[in-house]
Amino acid sequence: MKLTARSEYALLALIHLCRQDPEVYVSVDAIARAQSIPVKYLEQILLAMKRARLVRSAKGQHGGYQLVNPADQITLAEVIRLFDGPLASTASTSEYFYAPTPIERERRLHGFFREIRDTVARRMESVTIADVQ
Repeated sequence: MKLTARSEYALLALIHLCRQDPEVYVSVDAIARAQSIPVKYLEQILLAMKRARLVRSAKGQHGGYQLVNPADQITLAEVIRLFDGPLASTASTSEYFYAPTPIERERRLHGFFREIRDTVARRMESVTIADVQ
């Protein structure tokens, strides 16, 4: 697993939002400035997170974004899977994005990579945005 800039920026945006008053909508410009994220790129990321129901938006002068759920209910795994896909290092060991691969021919080797996937997934599913903010 390797994080892309999209997932890194998504995590930074979520951390910024969780530090704000949960009743207030935060503008894209404010998030972008605070986390040094290009505005146009951030807009695309926030739209994807809105579709995934991680954030909600409001238009207008006091519009912007806020978290749908509390930060302690948003796991790192959820965000990373949204932007980067599987946490597994090979598709044949992925729980949610399985696809056959040549490595499956060697049961013990395949098992090793499944163990790595399980360890990474377990840890990322146990850590929330609130834990890292």
